[in-house]
Amino acid sequence: MLESRVSAVEEVQGLYGPFQFPELLLQRIWAERSFRSRGAQTVAGEGIKIVRAGRWNRQEGPDFRDAEVQIAGRMLHGDIEMHLREPDWRAHGHAEDRNYDKVILHVVLFPAKRTTTAGEGGRQIPILVLLPLLWHDLEEYASDAAVSAIADRPADRLAQTWLQLTAEEAREKIIGEAEQRWRSKVHYAQIRLDKLGWTSAYHHAALEVLGYRFNRSPMLTAASRWPLEAWADADELPDEVFLELKDTWKLGAVRPPNHPLRRLRADARWVEAVPAWPKVLEQCGRDWPVASGPLRPNHEVAALRREMGLKAQWQTVMQRVGVSGNVAQPRADNLWGDGLLPLLAAAGGVSPAVGFQWWYISWPGDQATNVMAAARLAGIADGKRNPLAWGHVQGLIGQQLRPVETGEEGDLTSDFTRG
Repeated sequence: MLESRVSAVEEVQGLYGPFQFPELLLQRIWAERSFRSRGAQTVAGEGIKIVRAGRWNRQEGPDFRDAEVQIAGRMLHGDIEMHLREPDWRAHGHAEDRNYDKVILHVVLFPAKRTTTAGEGGRQIPILVLLPLLWHDLEEYASDAAVSAIADRPADRLAQTWLQLTAEEAREKIIGEAEQRWRSKVHYAQIRLDKLGWTSAYHHAALEVLGYRFNRSPMLTAASRWPLEAWADADELPDEVFLELKDTWKLGAVRPPNHPLRRLRADARWVEAVPAWPKVLEQCGRDWPVASGPLRPNHEVAALRREMGLKAQWQTVMQRVGVSGNVAQPRADNLWGDGLLPLLAAAGGVSPAVGFQWWYISWPGDQATNVMAAARLAGIADGKRNPLAWGHVQGLIGQQLRPVETGEEGDLTSDFTRG
């Protein structure tokens, strides 16, 4: 039963072609509450509150045990089964399997034609469609999960492809890989802008980056429930948010400086310093210096940083928008590379070409140590002339994603299974 569950995969069309979205990733999204649950409804139109997501079951039987949900005011205790599509319940024969007699909710990714799923003896099980509740595009979820899997790979394996190239070939390839990764980031940012609007998109992106790997989802929930303007003059709000979401934080693997309460307080100080910081950022992007021509393999990162005045410009922008003094490096570099720049380019605050130049030469930020070691091992970053940059790391990650997605090294499912 476990084997068939893990192998369930949907092929979805993405920005650069089809990619695989496994059922196991859907389970992980549910387990981590990486979706918007407020205002959720079953297919039948009944309001649903997820009190307890349940215990992830990696053996036979329903995917989650001992869950608790409230539907139309009725409190239900039992199990949850998940599928990519609603007909998979019948295809897997769950209605005749006594292991599924306690299922209280059928969670599916894609829209369902039925309003309920038939269980044992014709019992009607409510259906929740997760796709409209997701924070991100499906491709972005798949990409993020693959990046997490990359963090477990040895540096020499990550560098293997690059070690077969000359230094010039590696520099040319890394620019191409980084540019494709940049386009994906801008594409995802555009989706976020279309869904949320300018101010909310920036607010969501900022809190998500401040949440680090383990607390991104509750940070997005915080951004959704408490909009940007609520943070401008509310000294007690961070403590209120932390307590309100107390059951969703992951604290065991988080170092004290990255504790979510500290990150929430940092965001509050930031917004208090510059309440309209998204608008200020848009104004900052209009007159950024640009390199003389597109990036070339013979361009050296150190020289480009001097030519474009990266340090002074970065400090000016971060001070004007209120980040300085509230978000320290290297997390501020991640905020710059993963949040601010892609959104600014998507919104037209800076051209994609100029944005890519700034994105590529920026500091590498808070990245997995094995990825940074691989960039150095492969000779992509070689010290003084080509210090490690954001583009190096992102290009290397982008090159790793394609083999994971296409199955050249084993598809996404194998990596998720290890997680």
